[in-house]
Amino acid sequence: MPRHARGTFDVKVTPQSSDAGADGTTLSRLSLDKQYHGDLDGTATGEMLAAGTQVKGSAGYVAVERVTGTLKGRRGTFVLQHSGTMAHGAQQLTITVVPDSGTSDLVGLSGTLKIIIGADGSHSYELEYALP
Repeated sequence: MPRHARGTFDVKVTPQSSDAGADGTTLSRLSLDKQYHGDLDGTATGEMLAAGTQVKGSAGYVAVERVTGTLKGRRGTFVLQHSGTMAHGAQQLTITVVPDSGTSDLVGLSGTLKIIIGADGSHSYELEYALP
């Protein structure tokens, strides 16, 4: 049976580079710094690659972040892989724990993370996971 972890997080996104194409697309690289609070308490750093288009509300991104902290009392690190698209404002986002990326008390961690953005711009998460 899957376990659940919930909480909030703060994120700082820092642009690293950008390349505007003649066709109207833009490719960007950004760094991520996060603070997780709640059932997952820790920090994360990562990199994001994003593509924007000429059509407002259509874009895509991939990202990888290394999380270091405590998940419901179990300490260690693990990696999250993001894949997101937006088509005319309709969003699709998948965030998965990279298989076999867990260390220390988190060895064997698997699962998926969902991001919730509140009307006030606040960020929260729901992690559905399994541990041996």
